[in-house]
Amino acid sequence: MTTQSSVEESNPVSLKEKYNAWFNRKGWRDVLIAVPYWWLLLFFFVPFLIVVAMSLAKTATTSPPFAFLDGWPYVRFENYMRLFEDHLFVRAFFISVLNAAWATLFCLLVGYPMALGLVRVPRAWRTVLLMLVILPFWTSFLLRVYAWMGLMGTNSWFNKLLTGAYNAVVPADWAIHAIQMNNTNFAVVLVMVYSYLPFMILPLYANLERLDRQLDEAALDLGSKPWQVFRDITLPLSVPGIIAGGLLVFIPASGELIIPSLVGSASDPMIGRVINDQFSSARDWPMASTVAVALLMLLVLPMMAYTHFESKAHEGGEAKK
Repeated sequence: MTTQSSVEESNPVSLKEKYNAWFNRKGWRDVLIAVPYWWLLLFFFVPFLIVVAMSLAKTATTSPPFAFLDGWPYVRFENYMRLFEDHLFVRAFFISVLNAAWATLFCLLVGYPMALGLVRVPRAWRTVLLMLVILPFWTSFLLRVYAWMGLMGTNSWFNKLLTGAYNAVVPADWAIHAIQMNNTNFAVVLVMVYSYLPFMILPLYANLERLDRQLDEAALDLGSKPWQVFRDITLPLSVPGIIAGGLLVFIPASGELIIPSLVGSASDPMIGRVINDQFSSARDWPMASTVAVALLMLLVLPMMAYTHFESKAHEGGEAKK
């Protein structure tokens, strides 16, 4: 005669149902769901409100100044008006968006073939190649930027190699001694492409790996050429991976501080460097907070709009089905 415990052990469905009932009855489900919301509240929303309060305050000797220290309510919108009136901030925003866009584009052009190659190689090689993709993360980010500073120096072998290649294809009158790479936007984009390339490759790889290869084979059997298969099937289906990788590269690249400070030009500052200068050198905390809030809105609002329209399109597609 079997006991009740042995019957329960032989019936995994009933055990699962009992566990779920106990889990929900004890309230652990609500606790686990609430943890990320509390995390976002404490470490994102509350600090964001503090930055907004500082952006509405006036410049003071105390640090940090808040909008409510001089009476309630006491807010100033002059800082936000200054964003559009001061040429420095407008130019810094433009340079930041432009450099981040170029870096995202080059990461896509380099990362897409690499991700596609990772998917097409034998599975025995994928782990090794993926490890090589993320291997730079095991080295200090600052150390890698300094390494690029040395490579782009006027006396480095890398600079001499590019200078020799340039002098070989131009007339003798246009020959130069060395290419000026450091302290230029070219250096900023180059180092950002190197630094953020894995953030483009990994989402693309995850997306391309889930694609059904039978669709490609069917298209080839129907007479499509390989480039037509890529254009009509692979590329459209990989758009979510392209968007995810583009956001992972563009958003941090727009507010980058270390790379523009080390290899960029002081005459062409990116917005991250401007925010740092306003906090540290100018000691203008309200203006620095204003620039930070504007940068956040510039990056978050388009992403929220895209997510909204994407969810609407998905719901429309599900309704048609």
